[in-house]
Amino acid sequence: MTPSPVLRDTSAWKAQVWISFSIAACLCGTGLAWLPVTPLEQAFMVMGYVFCLSAVFVLSKFVRDKAARLDETPMWSLVVWSGFGMAVALTGWGLWQMSVAPAYKAYLMVCWLFLISSAFTLAKMLRDAHDVRRAERMPVPERLSAQQ
Repeated sequence: MTPSPVLRDTSAWKAQVWISFSIAACLCGTGLAWLPVTPLEQAFMVMGYVFCLSAVFVLSKFVRDKAARLDETPMWSLVVWSGFGMAVALTGWGLWQMSVAPAYKAYLMVCWLFLISSAFTLAKMLRDAHDVRRAERMPVPERLSAQQ
C-alpha cells in the first residue's frame, strides 16, 4: 500500500486567506481607532476584539485536536468553550451598549464578524500546513498507519 499524496493548499488560497485576515484586522483597527467614545470604552472594545481573536485560535486548535482524537480533560473543554462564548458575548454586549450612531455599530459588528470568520479560516490553513510538514517528516510506515 502506497501512502496517499500529501495535499497542500495552493498559493492563491494562502494569499486569499492572509489578505482576508489582514483586511479584517485593518478594518477593525480603523474602526476602533476612530471610535467616538471615551478612552475607557475604546480600551474595552480593543480588549474584546483581542479576546475574541485569541479565543478563535484556541477553539480552532481544540476542535482540530478533538477531530484527531486527542483526549482533553473535561475542564479544558469547559474553559475553551466558555472562553469563546464569553469573548463573543461580552464583545457583542459592549457593541450593543455603546452610545454611538447605529451605522457605526453596524460597521464595527460587520468588521468584528469578518475578523472572527477570517481568523477561523487562517487557523485552519496554518494547522493544515503544520500537518503537511509533520506528515512529510514522518517515515512511510508511520504515515500509512496514521491514515488508517
